[in-house]
Amino acid sequence: MPPVTMYSTQVCPYCVMAEKLLQKKGVNNLEKILIDRDPAQREAMMTRTGRRTVPQIYIGDTHVGGYDDLVALDRAGKLDPLLV
Repeated sequence: MPPVTMYSTQVCPYCVMAEKLLQKKGVNNLEKILIDRDPAQREAMMTRTGRRTVPQIYIGDTHVGGYDDLVALDRAGKLDPLLV
């Protein structure tokens, strides 16, 4: 399984839901980067993704996007192949 990275904050409900979905899919190597604890990480996230909102999720080198994007991938049957 490729590494999964999620830019998050401590109080983001969509981040919690994304993490639960990923755990349901068997992800146990989730690296959470809390951008509210480190402003430099927020800048890095915005540079890397071009987006300002959390969560921002990467599976390996693939930018999945946010929670809605993650759910859409799952519903389309395209999330599981990324996690192999």
